[in-house]
Amino acid sequence: MRKILILPVLGLLALTGCEGMSETGRTTATGAGLGAATGAIVGSFSGNAGWGALAGAGVGAAGGYLVGRSRDAQRAAYTQGYYQGQAGSTR
Repeated sequence: MRKILILPVLGLLALTGCEGMSETGRTTATGAGLGAATGAIVGSFSGNAGWGALAGAGVGAAGGYLVGRSRDAQRAAYTQGYYQGQAGSTR
């Protein structure tokens, strides 16, 4: 009965924990979570889910960080181009 009550609370905490994070922080955390889950599944086939989860979390976090930084750079370039276009337009 205790597990039934604890799991929804942990789920809510996990969802609200990312509220104030940047885009890069969210993609890093998401990548780490997905990598850990995938690593645990793959690691369980070899008999060591813990090390698989650890390795997967590291790889996922690195990938998520790179995706987040790329999105930040794209957003900054778009914003800069937008404002330059607004400054050069004649109305």
